[in-house]
Amino acid sequence: MPHFQTSRLIAAPADQVWTVLTNRTLLAGGDFGITRLDGPAASIATGQRITLYSEVAGNRAFKLRVMQADGRRMIWRGGMPLGLFTGTRTFDLTPEGDGTRFDMAETFTGPMSGLILKSMPDLTPSFETFAAALARHATGETA
Repeated sequence: MPHFQTSRLIAAPADQVWTVLTNRTLLAGGDFGITRLDGPAASIATGQRITLYSEVAGNRAFKLRVMQADGRRMIWRGGMPLGLFTGTRTFDLTPEGDGTRFDMAETFTGPMSGLILKSMPDLTPSFETFAAALARHATGETA
C-alpha cells in the first residue's frame, strides 16, 4: 500500500497537542502547509465534512470526512466514488515521557491508486512542515 509518513516527539502533553491539531482556524493559518480548511465548526470533530486546500496542490480542493477524532487519534478520508481511489490520513498522539509522540501517515488504496500516485508529488516535505508547525504551536514557540 503506497503511503507517506512522519513522526516527531513534541515537548508538550497530548491534550495540548490535540488542541492545536483540531483547531481548524489555526491549521489554515499558513504554518502547516494548509492554505484553507473549510468546515462547520472551529474545532474538528468526528463526522464532520471538511474541505482542505494545501500548498502542495494549489487551488485543488480535497473533500474529506473526519472518520475519528477521539483525543488521541484523528482520521481523515477522501477520494473518488466507488472506492476507485481513497486517501486515508491518520494522526496519532502517544504520551512519551514528558511529551507526546506525533505520528502522521497517509495511505492510498483503490484500483486507480497506482495511476494517480504517479502524478502526485512526494508528500514527505509537507508532512514534515505540518509536524514542525504542530510542535511549534503546541509548545508555544510561535510569535
